Amino acid sequence: MAFDAPEELEAFRTEVRTWLEENCPPSMRTPMPDDEIVWGGKREPFKNPDSKAWLERMGEKGWTAPEWPAEYGGGGLTKAQAKVLQQELRRIKARPALFSFGLWMFGPALLEFGNEEQKKRFIPDIVKGKTRWCQGYSEPGAGSDLAGLQTKCEDKGDHWLINGQKVWTSYADQADWIFCLVRTDNTVKHEGISFLVFDMTTPGVEARPIKLISGSSPFCETFFTDVKVPKDQLVGKLNAGWTIAKRLLQFERSSISAGGFGGTGGSGILSPQEYAKQHVGLDESGRVADGDLRARITDHLMYAKAFSLTVQRSTEQAKAGQEVGHTASILKYAAAKMNQDKCELLVEALGTDGLGWDGDGFAEDAKKATRGWLRSKGNSIEGGTSEINLNVIAKRVLGLREHQ
Repeated sequence: MAFDAPEELEAFRTEVRTWLEENCPPSMRTPMPDDEIVWGGKREPFKNPDSKAWLERMGEKGWTAPEWPAEYGGGGLTKAQAKVLQQELRRIKARPALFSFGLWMFGPALLEFGNEEQKKRFIPDIVKGKTRWCQGYSEPGAGSDLAGLQTKCEDKGDHWLINGQKVWTSYADQADWIFCLVRTDNTVKHEGISFLVFDMTTPGVEARPIKLISGSSPFCETFFTDVKVPKDQLVGKLNAGWTIAKRLLQFERSSISAGGFGGTGGSGILSPQEYAKQHVGLDESGRVADGDLRARITDHLMYAKAFSLTVQRSTEQAKAGQEVGHTASILKYAAAKMNQDKCELLVEALGTDGLGWDGDGFAEDAKKATRGWLRSKGNSIEGGTSEINLNVIAKRVLGLREHQ
């Protein structure tokens, strides 16, 4: 009898439910404040001690990465078991134990392209949130054309020597390690790129936060000056990093499409329809009084529902072994539009309260919504610009020819 037989899954559900009741602290079953999001790593502040306990318990079970192999610290669950786990977590409104680029991007790529020693070295600490990772991709002269990157990596016999600069490196100033694209051959473009990982405390590494118009600084400029990296920290083959880079971008865009965007305003923000009811008012039929705003909110809700179903379908196709690589570009483009539209509607529904930035004259949630609206402007840039994603869709999905 297969383990995923209905009676076996129900037994597993009972086991999961019992474990969660015993191990998920009550405070981890409440909405998550912005300052309590757990990213893991050596510098994690843990403002709430329950957050630390929740991460440790989930990490020990491997349930931060439920379908990763148990031999590397993952949960070792089947897809059906992982679905049961997610259902039970949602049932008790449990917070995610960990937010992590290691979980969303680097870990899946390492499982696919890393050697056995690298998997055993890095994967367990990703699962348990002991290492926080950042992504060294974009450069001042290589953003949309990522393959034009010029960060130089030289073979010095017993080590690699790196010199160059990255930009828009999310949370580089708080990360422990970086997965980084470097140029190891200047005679070719895509085939001259390699994929390295190294410690952010390595001499010669410097991260400088970039302050955004929203007032936050989630991105950094990152500089490498004569950075020495051990030879065994090359992932995959020399000059074959572009293959890994493309695969990792799929993971990144998929995670963004699943809700990994900044700009929604954070905790305490109501939906556009709720703000419209409060600030615009209702007509005699109990509907939002502004018919035009009401119609656009309805369009947004329909779009969001269709998007959710499309993500679900894409996920099921991937599980069935179907090729969905370029779907990530479609979903990332759609997610950027959807999130920006939502943020626009939030601020519009707030009326004059949506003009708030600071001070006691505006409610905290209104100020968060305004800052979130400004932050959302970056959604069509980060993780691949909307223009580039449209090009990918045109060429790879629709088969359109370039204009000559």
